[in-house]
Amino acid sequence: MFKIVTQLMAALMVLMVSAANASEEKTMAQDFTLKSLSGENLRLQEMRGDVILVNFWATWCGPCRKEMPYLDELHQEFADLGFSVLGVNVEQDSNLATDFINELEVSFPVLFDNKQQVSELYKVDAMPMTVMIDRNGYQRVLHRGYVDGDEEIYRKIIKELIRE
Repeated sequence: MFKIVTQLMAALMVLMVSAANASEEKTMAQDFTLKSLSGENLRLQEMRGDVILVNFWATWCGPCRKEMPYLDELHQEFADLGFSVLGVNVEQDSNLATDFINELEVSFPVLFDNKQQVSELYKVDAMPMTVMIDRNGYQRVLHRGYVDGDEEIYRKIIKELIRE
């Protein structure tokens, strides 16, 4: 019964997000460049043409830590269809994030926003905060927090954005 209720809630949220996006003017996602875990700079604008999930997170955030493996699953599941996850760590000291990511062995790029400049651009006011960007560079979804089952909501939205 709980699973059915959860699935119905997820479907309803997808419909609500879709309806909200249809009635609102799309806004262009703010471009940024951040250093990645690999040491290279990554620029959002250079990823235009893909559906991007940008996840702002911190190691001290329990829901962030719980969500991370699910984000990696989504990244791997849809990577061949033009989808990527970008994890943006918002902590000043990136050593804890580096240790955590190396322990999890996530496959998506992890970026460091040590000065919170990108966090300010996106008005991050919750942890985690997830932004979904369509192939044309428009911000389509903003999701604050994480609870069990949110990954299924993400999966449905990703499929919808990939089909567009």
